[in-house]
Amino acid sequence: MHIATVGAGPDLVLIHGWAMHADVFAPLTRLLTPHFRVHLVDLPGHGNSAGSDAACDPAACADALAAVLPCAIWVGWSLGGIVSLHAALAHTQQVRGIVEIAASPRFVLGPDWPHGMAADVFAQFGAGLHRDYHGTIERFLALEALGSDHAQTELRDLKAHVFDHGEPSLSALEQGLHSLDTTDLRARLPELAVPSLWIAGHRDRLVPPGALCWAAQHSPQGRFVEFSSGHAPFIGHAAEIAGAIVAFAQTLAP
Repeated sequence: MHIATVGAGPDLVLIHGWAMHADVFAPLTRLLTPHFRVHLVDLPGHGNSAGSDAACDPAACADALAAVLPCAIWVGWSLGGIVSLHAALAHTQQVRGIVEIAASPRFVLGPDWPHGMAADVFAQFGAGLHRDYHGTIERFLALEALGSDHAQTELRDLKAHVFDHGEPSLSALEQGLHSLDTTDLRARLPELAVPSLWIAGHRDRLVPPGALCWAAQHSPQGRFVEFSSGHAPFIGHAAEIAGAIVAFAQTLAP
């Protein structure tokens, strides 16, 4: 995986969501680099890692990153949040704390889980990738921006950057959808040995705020915060998100 490092200070890892790459964090990165040494990850098949043939499997990515990165705070958005959560569960010595931005321990609805998306939505996106690759990605980006106070601006920003480093590989996109569809880490949250901050968008149409509130309540050292945004709060609320991350970091042991 390609990792770019910028800034100086305590180490912090940023991991993007499905179909995107690390550059999507640009508004947030500029505000974090005065406080942290930021490691910007491109997951396999995405961005500068588009040529990688490694599997885009969250647990495997967490293992691979933990092997090469210093001990750090891990920040994951959406799919990247699953990677961060796996890292915190499996590599306690390498993870000081995690920040989950619009990320859930389970993304899909279930009889005992009202805080998710219908399973057929992921199936529709998977089938759509083969029929209309670009159109399917753009529809997903539109869902990410939906509900934001600045929806059109956020959608324009997401569309402008999604193909900056070429097209994400079809296999990586399919693997990412499969992970979002099948991951269920709810039962493992009590095992979290590090502090966690769960950041929700009040009008997120992909990951309801209730999912993150529940996760924070069921994590031993979990905290929950909510912003008036959609699924990508770090675009329209970068200063607030950065402030929350900095404040969270200040509560952690050195």
